[in-house]
Formats: sequence, structure tokens, C-alpha cells
Amino acid sequence: MRLLITGGAGFIGSAVVRLAVSRGHEVVNLDALTYAACLDSLASVADAPNYRFEHADIRDRAALTRIFAAHRPEAVLHLAAESHVDRSIDGPGDFISTNVTGTYELLEAARTHWQGAGCPGTFRFHHVSTDEVFGSLGPEGMFTETTPYDPRSPYSASKAASDHLVRAWHHTYGLPVLLTNCSNNYGPYHFPEKLIPVVILNALRGKSLPIYGDGSNVRDWLYVEDHADALLLVLERGAVGRSYNIGGENECTNLDLVRTLCAILDELQPRAQGTYADQITFVPDRPGHDARYAIDPSRIRDELGWRTAVTLEDGLRRTVAWYLANEAWWRPLQARKGVGERLGVGV
Repeated sequence: MRLLITGGAGFIGSAVVRLAVSRGHEVVNLDALTYAACLDSLASVADAPNYRFEHADIRDRAALTRIFAAHRPEAVLHLAAESHVDRSIDGPGDFISTNVTGTYELLEAARTHWQGAGCPGTFRFHHVSTDEVFGSLGPEGMFTETTPYDPRSPYSASKAASDHLVRAWHHTYGLPVLLTNCSNNYGPYHFPEKLIPVVILNALRGKSLPIYGDGSNVRDWLYVEDHADALLLVLERGAVGRSYNIGGENECTNLDLVRTLCAILDELQPRAQGTYADQITFVPDRPGHDARYAIDPSRIRDELGWRTAVTLEDGLRRTVAWYLANEAWWRPLQARKGVGERLGVGV
């Protein structure tokens, strides 16, 4: 297929681009190159004959119109978004502008392109979202595709709004859409502001390993390359108008996760004295911190035959090993705005 992938220089987007290019799809990567983007994540495919890069913002309708006309994509995989909860607490406006207004502009550009091509039934608009739109779980239960929306942060509220826009464009205009909501991603090329890369890099530099609150918050962890595989599967075989939850089936408290990372680091690159767990520090909790996320992936497993291939322990080991071997990738990112700072402490 000819794919237009938005946000392809980001963490999840770059994994999707690399996989799609390796599978022979014609890929156009549209990215605004904001602070969390990194074209070095795409070095392995940058010179591939079936890869093109377009530096553009999804809020720029004129640029979108030009790109759709030039490349005439058969499908859109929409990953471009502001995604860090802590940054959304400090600056919600960027999240509303990119995640809501940007999705609207992209939907309209895609609809114009689709209608101009005679509304082909093979066209797909795949919107990639998050489990955070469902809010917070108690000790039991899991999110399903029918769980009511209950976003608790500016980030999750902006993603919930974009989800509703995508469904509205399907029901009102007939645009062939697909939606996916994923659990927390991790793996290589993860921008160093999220928990796992922050812990790994702080540990290596002898800095404190910050745990919000008491570390009891639970997340369901999904290896990014597993997620990329699931996204392409849904795009190719998912039912139009349907949503699919993509989960790692790897629940873990934040404290247990950090302790596991420390144990892996102790094995792969031990400290001169003591253990990396000695660096764990508890800090004030994030405002409105959701207690637990967990996804029930039954629909994608039963309908499309997908399930994760990488266990949490194996994925964490791969991730630590990758950061140890790729300082040339992550070292320059330390100078970017906000990296290494505590964000989202609220008022």
C-alpha cells in the first residue's frame, strides 16, 4: 500500500515506519519535527526507495492538501500527537491544538482526497489512540472497546476528543476509519522523558530514580515493535468503523518495574559499589495520577489473530541493552527543552 504515516519521527511512529518499509509498503512520513521527534530513529530506512519524508504540521491544511495530492495515499496511519501527560499539565494548549485541531484538519484533508478519488472502498484512515481515554481502573477489571470514556488529564481529554472526531467523520461522511487504543509502550528509540528511558539513563549517570507517590500505580506494558505489528494488521484486516484495544497483557506496578530495570542493569553494567536500586527516590505524586490501566485485547486476538510476541522481562532486557549500546542516539536528546526536569507538578 501507499501509506501516509503522521508522526513517523516519533517513538511509536518510527517503529511503524521501519516495519512498514521493511514489508515493502510505500511510506510517506509526515512529521512536524517537534521536540520529541528524532530523524535518527529512521536512519535504517532513510535511503530506502519506498520511503519519503515530508516536513509538515498536521494543523497546516495547505500543506496537507499538497501532500495528499502529491502522494495520493491509499491509507493514513495517524500517530502525530503531543503525548506526555506531565507536559499536558503544564501546557494543555499545545495538546488541544495538535491532538484536536490537528486531527480535524487531517480528517478534512483525508476526506477531500477520498471523495476526489471517487470514495474508494479500499481507503482507510487509521487513528491511533491510548487507553488513557478510559480513565482509571480499580484493583479489578480491564478496559474493553465498550468501556465509557472518562479522561482525567489534558492529554487524555485531547485524545478522547480526537477519537470522537474520527468516529463522527465515519458516521457523518462515511470516511472509512479504524481506531486503536493501546497500553503503555516501551522499547528502543523511546524519547527520554517517559518512565523507562528516564530510569535507565538516570541510573547510568548516578542520578536519582524518581518514583511518583508510593509506586503502586499499575500500567500494562506493550513492546513498541509488537504494537507496530498490530497497527499494520488492523490497517490491513480490521473492520471499517471498528475499534481495537491493543494491550501487552503485562501489568506491573511502577515500583516493581523500576526494580526490574535496576536488576537488569546490575547484571549488564554493574555499579562499582552497591546496586542501582539504591538510587530509587520517592517524589510527590503527579496531580490526578490514574491508579491502574489494563487492556483486554480479546477482540484483536479473536478477530485478527494477534497477540504480543515479547514478554515484559524480555522486552525490558532488550530495551536496557539497546540504550547501553546506543549512547550516540540518546546523548544529544539530553539538551532538548524539559528533558531531565520534573514536569507536571501542577499548581
